[in-house]
Amino acid sequence: MHDRSPSPAKLTDTERLNRLRLIRSDNVGPRTFASLLRHFGDAAHALERLPDLARRGGASGPGRICSEADAAAELAACRRFGIDLVAPEEAHYPARLATIDDAPPLLAVRGAREVLMRPMIAIVGSRNASGAGLKFAGTLARDLGDAGFVVISGLARGIDQAAHRATVASGTVAVLAGGHDRIYPPEHEDLLAALLEHGAAISEMPLGHVPRARDFPRRNRLISGASLGVVIVEAAHRSGSLITARMAAEQGREVFAVPGSPIDPRAAGANDLIKQGATLVTEAADVVSAVTPIMERPVMLGAREDDEPLDFATDSGNRERIIDLLGPSPISIDDLIRMADVSPAVVRAVLLELELAGRLERHGGGLVSMI
Repeated sequence: MHDRSPSPAKLTDTERLNRLRLIRSDNVGPRTFASLLRHFGDAAHALERLPDLARRGGASGPGRICSEADAAAELAACRRFGIDLVAPEEAHYPARLATIDDAPPLLAVRGAREVLMRPMIAIVGSRNASGAGLKFAGTLARDLGDAGFVVISGLARGIDQAAHRATVASGTVAVLAGGHDRIYPPEHEDLLAALLEHGAAISEMPLGHVPRARDFPRRNRLISGASLGVVIVEAAHRSGSLITARMAAEQGREVFAVPGSPIDPRAAGANDLIKQGATLVTEAADVVSAVTPIMERPVMLGAREDDEPLDFATDSGNRERIIDLLGPSPISIDDLIRMADVSPAVVRAVLLELELAGRLERHGGGLVSMI
């Protein structure tokens, strides 16, 4: 019951160092990283071009490029902590996570790494969960573990911790919003230590990074991206778990929801998901039957936005026309291509330049806006 084909690649030490430098440099996110790596072939050449591309995007000054010394120090600190920084093409990088548009270029992995090769089901829900919700989450997680699945969640209070605790022995994966040395909430440090014997913890953040509010949605995309499907157990309206469900749907993952009392506000979000078409779950068999056909298909890295070619040789007129069409209101890249009447390769190159200059913000659904 594995999710990856045999004989994965392995980065050289130099390429791993350069990739770390690239993703730790100013204004380089996962999508930008992927575009740069695909266009320039390796991280070293991408690093050489960063200052020029940022200047072309209108940067007011040279952005910070992570130094070789800083990257080497981070790698050494990771080794002391028992952490591997794993690239998408390497072993122990969850195969399904590698297929999402904004997959982390390097994933910090700790624990029983082989568990990351197995098929995962996410269980998330309310931090302020009811006793019934906690009991059901634990039962569901335990039954899924007995069926051979790895339960993945966010180490949060409530439903997350119930799912983790029920699968400490069978293998569970905790996705961290901060660095491996900045656990949130702090009272779950013991739980994390216990689950690492048979399970694992993953993060895209560097050591020392204290999780902030905006880091939790970023974490949620990893929970859904690594899984076959996401089960929502108790989620109120505006719950962060509903963000995970939305991301799961955008990533092509199965969305499951456990029904709850219509008079309990903690169940309102999950009940709404069922109305919108999420698969209703009352036992583990409901999840297993839905994901079994998916498991029989190989995990393929399909075409993504970041795979599109880039054309940096455009003239100033095209660049100005694209920039004039951008503003604070998000616009789709497809509309931008149509309105600017230039090739997709030119538009994507200009957007990348603007992003490296710190002037562009990317939103979900292929939308972009000026900052």
